[in-house]
Amino acid sequence: MIRHTVVFALLLVVAAHGQPPRPLIPSNEKPPPPKLEPVAEAKLLMEGLTKPNFDALGKLLKDKPADAAGWTFARGQALLLAESGNLLMMRPPKTRAAQDIWMAKAAEMRTAATKLAKAAGEKDYATARAALASVANACNRCHQAFGVATRVTPFDAD
Repeated sequence: MIRHTVVFALLLVVAAHGQPPRPLIPSNEKPPPPKLEPVAEAKLLMEGLTKPNFDALGKLLKDKPADAAGWTFARGQALLLAESGNLLMMRPPKTRAAQDIWMAKAAEMRTAATKLAKAAGEKDYATARAALASVANACNRCHQAFGVATRVTPFDAD
């Protein structure tokens, strides 16, 4: 009797290993896409991502970058500023009126930073400097609209 039970158990194990694993989701259904979920507060994004990249660009573009690596770095920082605009759009205020202003200001900053990245990619010093000033203006208009005392200025001497 024990011999039959052991043989039966072994047959079950062998049969289970021979079967392909069953999918968790039926093969005719796609899993739902991941949901965008903000994790950090807007203030932390500003202090930890946006402001440091903005300040570094101000220092880098105070004078014309000397080499391709400097321009590449400037382009990367500008793209991080543009992505900050996208991240800010994920954190709108509660009221509908404030949301509309928030989204417009974040999009304005993203657009200005994208133009800066394009100018840096083209190694266009005059346009890059003007674009950094446009980023500062976009930031300051948003800060003013939401009563934030912080004012950003390009090319600050630290």
